Amino acid sequence: MYTLVLSISCSVAVSVLLKMARSRSIKVDQAIAFNYVMAGSLCWLLLGPQPQTLFASSAPWPLLLALGLLLPSIFLVMAKAVQQAGIVLSDVAQRLSLLLPLIAAFTLFGEPATSQKLIGVAIALCALGALLWRPGSRNAQSSGSHGGLLTVVLLLGVWVGYGTIDILFKQMAKMGSAFPTTLLGSFVLAGLVSFTYLLLRRAAWNARSMAAGLLLGLLNFGNIYFYVRAHQVFSDNPTLVFSAMNIGVIALGTLVGAGVFKERINWVNAVGVALAIVAIFILFPR
Repeated sequence: MYTLVLSISCSVAVSVLLKMARSRSIKVDQAIAFNYVMAGSLCWLLLGPQPQTLFASSAPWPLLLALGLLLPSIFLVMAKAVQQAGIVLSDVAQRLSLLLPLIAAFTLFGEPATSQKLIGVAIALCALGALLWRPGSRNAQSSGSHGGLLTVVLLLGVWVGYGTIDILFKQMAKMGSAFPTTLLGSFVLAGLVSFTYLLLRRAAWNARSMAAGLLLGLLNFGNIYFYVRAHQVFSDNPTLVFSAMNIGVIALGTLVGAGVFKERINWVNAVGVALAIVAIFILFPR
């Protein structure tokens, strides 16, 4: 069970670090770049990838390149969403991204749409709508801590971005690409994109941001590593791992956001959080 606890804790800790970045004078774009240095190194040391297979003619380079561009881009969107919308809503939007690969599975890839899946999709869409709901009046917006169109755009970006990344990883798995090798290739390409962007902008390097990036990479990889280990430990009960991970992140993120950062969400958003937990529980096959 400790593997699940550590994976959930690492996932929420990533959001906490992104939330604290501005107040600690951390440049998020530099932190994200150095995150891939740490995450890629740990992937190499702990997961045993075989990078030579990436140079085979059958290597899915278009998907890898897409991931290399998407990973740092969506990380930036997530960072801005955490700053603007808070940890609670950003984490829930990220966890609801599971809806997109599910829809793709039975609309693009021919998997059957069971009644359970359709009910789960309907509830998840209701949850997403509730999360994105903003008070209509100017007074309501000024009294709430997270009003405005920008919040909606960022949360949608988190949802679409992480859902797209999940679809790309699933497609690579279907093409026979080993997950550790795919992950390493994605980290390396994402790092190259991030550092190229910073060099072109002639960024003024900041030691605090670099250190924060290495910590971010440790947490980011820890989330992935302990999640994979949890699936190995509970190999006979993947439902437990999936449900506990997603619901655990939402629950812990809500506690941290409300308890530590004093985030306030309106009652409709709170209903969205509850519906997201119900949808996650329903969507995973028994």
